[in-house]
Amino acid sequence: MNKDTFSNHHPIINMMYFMLVMGCAMVLTHPVCLVLSLTCALTYAIYLNGKKAVRFNVLYMLPFLVITALVNPAFTHQGVTILAYLPSGNPLTLESILYGVSAAFLLICIIAWFSCFNAVMTSDKFVYLFGRIIPALSLILSMSLRFVPRFTAQIKVISNAQRCVGRDISNGGIIKRARHGIKILSVLVTWALENAIDTADSMKSRGYGLPGRTAFSIYRFDRRDKHALLYLLFCGGVIIIGAAIGLLEFNYYPMMIGAKLSVLQIGLFAFYFALCAMPIILNVREDLKWKKT
Repeated sequence: MNKDTFSNHHPIINMMYFMLVMGCAMVLTHPVCLVLSLTCALTYAIYLNGKKAVRFNVLYMLPFLVITALVNPAFTHQGVTILAYLPSGNPLTLESILYGVSAAFLLICIIAWFSCFNAVMTSDKFVYLFGRIIPALSLILSMSLRFVPRFTAQIKVISNAQRCVGRDISNGGIIKRARHGIKILSVLVTWALENAIDTADSMKSRGYGLPGRTAFSIYRFDRRDKHALLYLLFCGGVIIIGAAIGLLEFNYYPMMIGAKLSVLQIGLFAFYFALCAMPIILNVREDLKWKKT
């Protein structure tokens, strides 16, 4: 049974949620919004993927954050708060450093949300949502989403088989290793082409994309999904209205300035956190129910 309660909601709810949180993450550059979105994204990614997500964030995302924060001031010298002068004579400004940090936060946040999206939005959900509207594109998207995991698993199988006969990339000298690697890659490409042909023949034999074709679906829009839809519409609507009137506006250049802190702005931050933390809230509530019973 899937331990993630949010994943068991209707695909429309899942898709709508990710469209909202990813859209807001790309548009709202206020530091508080970035921190809230990144915190919720990383927390949900760790909940879904466990130690794998922690290792990925520590080994790749943390160095990426540092590099981006350092690279931006080296090429961008806008800002009024000059901290020092570089050997080239260009100024090092506080605004350029903080803008680099915010850009890194934004990129890491989007990557984290996409990792959650990939775990929740399975290929069958994609086909269910877009199969009747754009059948060919929905099939391509669903196959693309599982492309990397399937190839990773298959190349491990091929590599283990080659290792048994002494033809793995860890056997022999550099030239032999290169030949073994090319052999493994050739086997993988052959498998991929044969699999693509099998998939195409299978979908054609089932009449995929033909007009009037019906499809079995296990998804039903129940009362729980209605409540989730109202929750998303209410939180998303409040955030969109607040952003439209400028309560979440923030500029880094030429100086850092944003909307004045007010009760309304704090309320918007609370709604934004409630939106981003929706899967976490659902999972915590479900876990508490299980513990009580």
